[in-house]
Amino acid sequence: MPNTVKDSKNRVVLYHLIAILVVSIWGATLVNTKVVIQGGMRPEEVFLSRYIIAYLAMWTLSYKRLWSANIKDELLMVACGILGGSLYFIPENFAVQVGSVNDISFILCTSPLFTMFLAILFLKEKLTKSLAIGSMIALIGVSFIIFGGNNDSTIASNRLLGDALALLSTVCFGAYCLLLRPLGRKYGAAFITRKMFFYGSLTSLPLFIITPWQFPLENFLTDLPVTLNLLFLSLVASFFCFGAWSYVTEKVGAVKVANYNYFSPICTVIISAIFLGEEMTVEAALGSALILIGVFFANKNK
Repeated sequence: MPNTVKDSKNRVVLYHLIAILVVSIWGATLVNTKVVIQGGMRPEEVFLSRYIIAYLAMWTLSYKRLWSANIKDELLMVACGILGGSLYFIPENFAVQVGSVNDISFILCTSPLFTMFLAILFLKEKLTKSLAIGSMIALIGVSFIIFGGNNDSTIASNRLLGDALALLSTVCFGAYCLLLRPLGRKYGAAFITRKMFFYGSLTSLPLFIITPWQFPLENFLTDLPVTLNLLFLSLVASFFCFGAWSYVTEKVGAVKVANYNYFSPICTVIISAIFLGEEMTVEAALGSALILIGVFFANKNK
C-alpha cells in the first residue's frame, strides 16, 4: 500500500514536470520563429511550413474521422483554423519580425482575459470583481510595454507595431478559445487540432497569391538553423506539446495545469537573452510584472 501511494505521488510529480517542460518549450517558440525569419523566411512562409508539417504529423493521432458531424460544426472548425491559426500566428510572426519577443510573450499572456470578456459579451457570463480588477492591472501592464521603452524613433515604432500585432493575435486567440467550448464537448482534442491545422493552412494561401513564395526550397536542405528551428516549431512545439499538454490536462486537471502558462513568458525572456541578446527596458519589465499579476488575479476564482 505505501508503495502504491508513493508511485501515485511520483506520477503526479511527473505530470507536473511534463507541464513545466511543455510551457518552457512554448516559451522558446518566439525565439525559434525569430531565428527562422532572420534566416530568410517570411512570416507567412514560417506559418504555412509549420502548420503543414504539424498537420501531417497529426494524422498519426487522428486518422479515423474526416469530417465533422454537420455543416455548422465544420464551419466552426474553419473559424477555429482562422482565429487560432492563420489570423493568430501570421500577425504574431510579423510581430516577432519587427518587435521584441519579450514584449510579445507577455502581451500574448493576456489571452485568457479576452476569452473571459468575450464570454461575458456573447455567452452572458458574469463579470466578477477579481476579473475586473485583474484585467485593469494587466491592461496597465500592457500600456507600459506598448508606450514605454526605447527613445530611438525607428526602434520605438517597430516595437509599437510589433506590440499592436501581438495584441491582435491575442484577441483572435481569445475568440478561438471561446469557439472551442462547444466543439470540445462533441469532438476529441486530436481531431479538432488536426482540423485547425488544415483550415489554418488553407486560409493562409490567399497571401501567396498577393506575394508568391520566395524562400528557396533547396535551402531547407542546406540551411540547418532554419530547418532545425522549423522542425522544432512543427514537431516539438505543435505536435509533441499538444499531445503532452492534453495528457497532463487529463491527469491533473485543466485549471491546475493552466497556471503553468504564467511561466512561459519568463522562459521567453531567459531564452531570448541567451540566443538573441534582447534586453528588457525598465518599463517593459514593470509592465510584464503587472500583466502576470493581473492575469493571475483575474483567474484565481475561476
